[in-house]
Amino acid sequence: MTLRVLGVDPGLTRCGIGVVDVERNRRATMVAVGVVGTTPEESLDRRLLVIASAIDEWLDRYEPQVLAVERVFSQLNVSTVMGVAQASGVVIAAAARRGIPVALHTPSEVKAAVTGSGSSNKDAVTKLVTKILRLEAPPRPADAADALALAITHAWRAGSGAAVATTGPGSSSLTPAQRAWAEAEAKARRAR
Repeated sequence: MTLRVLGVDPGLTRCGIGVVDVERNRRATMVAVGVVGTTPEESLDRRLLVIASAIDEWLDRYEPQVLAVERVFSQLNVSTVMGVAQASGVVIAAAARRGIPVALHTPSEVKAAVTGSGSSNKDAVTKLVTKILRLEAPPRPADAADALALAITHAWRAGSGAAVATTGPGSSSLTPAQRAWAEAEAKARRAR
């Protein structure tokens, strides 16, 4: 069984969108990636409409089973937080209209899932997303890579299928983060 996740890195200026299919063994494959952009010169209602229209198109075209959206976190710049929150609301509402579940993940959760460290920088996330998805070139800009990382994180955290084997055939294709995640899940199951 394959889980299709649409990841969204919300923002008014650049809203990253990525679709990933994740197999039971956690092998992830990029389906599509892009960035929806608006300019600060446009009115807020127009900017949100552009994002809403793009999300509607992606949801209809790729039919994800779940949306993974970056959870808004407190920053010093309140206007930036407001813009991210407004873009997030548009995305979440679009999914709700279609009955598609939405999961929220913090930036540190995404970094930890993809790189193994919650304090990794954007370059490390992009590098590991490129490797995990077996891409020839890194997704650009960083918002696109972040959207793919969100989708991967959700699929891995949701348990897209059976547990990943950490030894035996095929285990060498796992990234260090995937191996660490699988080992932690196996340890948690044993402790139950």
